[in-house]
Amino acid sequence: MTGLDVLVAEAFQRLRGQRIGLLAHPASVDSHLQHVSVLLQATSGIELKVIFGPEHGWLGHAQDLEPVSSAEARSGGPTKTVSLYGNTAASLRPTPQQLAGLDTLVIDLQDVGARYYTFQTTMLYCLEAANALGLRVMTLDRPNPISGTFVEGPRLRSGFESFVGPHDVPSRHGLTLGELARLYKTERKLTNSVLEVVPCKGWRRDMFFDETGLPWVPPSPNMPTLETGIVYPGQCLLEGTNLSEGRGTTRPFELCGAPWLDAAALAATLNGEKLPGVVFRPTCFQPSFQKHAGQQCAGVQLHILDRLAFQPVRTSLAALAVFRSLSREHFRWRTEAYEFVSDPIAIDLLFGSDRERCALESGDPWREIAEAWVQEERIFMERREASLLYPTR
Repeated sequence: MTGLDVLVAEAFQRLRGQRIGLLAHPASVDSHLQHVSVLLQATSGIELKVIFGPEHGWLGHAQDLEPVSSAEARSGGPTKTVSLYGNTAASLRPTPQQLAGLDTLVIDLQDVGARYYTFQTTMLYCLEAANALGLRVMTLDRPNPISGTFVEGPRLRSGFESFVGPHDVPSRHGLTLGELARLYKTERKLTNSVLEVVPCKGWRRDMFFDETGLPWVPPSPNMPTLETGIVYPGQCLLEGTNLSEGRGTTRPFELCGAPWLDAAALAATLNGEKLPGVVFRPTCFQPSFQKHAGQQCAGVQLHILDRLAFQPVRTSLAALAVFRSLSREHFRWRTEAYEFVSDPIAIDLLFGSDRERCALESGDPWREIAEAWVQEERIFMERREASLLYPTR
């Protein structure tokens, strides 16, 4: 049972008699696929005053980096809607005026367990805005779909905070959104407001989403399946390059490549790295939008054979090293503004510092680069202990 299912079973008693703000998206449904906004509006004694939408809009219709106006995201009913992903960095945070008159801000978002998946950043910004007003926040928890057992990737260093990394957690943090909220409240010292997390019932840290019995609803346009989520903590790094990460195809993040590559040579080189749990299949694809739209790209598809052994962040670090080697003069880092930031560049925001990029440019072996993560991962495992809500089998 998700946190929303728990509230439904309680007939929303915790929210009766209150004026509610809601942060939600298309995956904010109960086990019968009823959306939280519909359930709240149908409950007597609850006044749903405003719906906030994160990146992609609360309707989930917009692609990444595509601004959504509050008018465009209207609910179709009497409830006011506010977009928290507009044309400016300021639009990413709710204003005091938008939160005025509320008794509780309810947050119900399906996360995918990666630092750069921006729904958790929007949650943090809402926690900070609520803290400034002394506003109660209730987070309805949902499973980490790629399990809560594994922690992987580099830490985020000071000076590299952004919408794709607002706080020092690893690339794959192994927390649920509710656990992240607890960690943020403690480490950001958000002591002026009450945070209530409604935990899931029956979820264990070692469970993947397909072991929960819950229906999968894509939380964003390019997160169509659980398999996408499993590779995402690594493959999202490709957004910081001129390589296609598979957006505009039916297998985003599982497919990757570029028009100038040799698919067979790429697959052979990557498979030669003996990365655990994954096989790279040579393929060609033609994105319908975004990078290399309408062009035939040579690349690979990641086939995950053992998701417990698979290490997505290390795998994509290795892939970046191979891509750079085989691309020769064609490869470049993305230098255009990324999530409202031009400097540092996108790849540094995604890695959480310029350490990995500089090491790749120096020709350092990817395994040596990843060796620095081991101690950082261990430290975070200890840091997160106080925020955990669920057992490990």
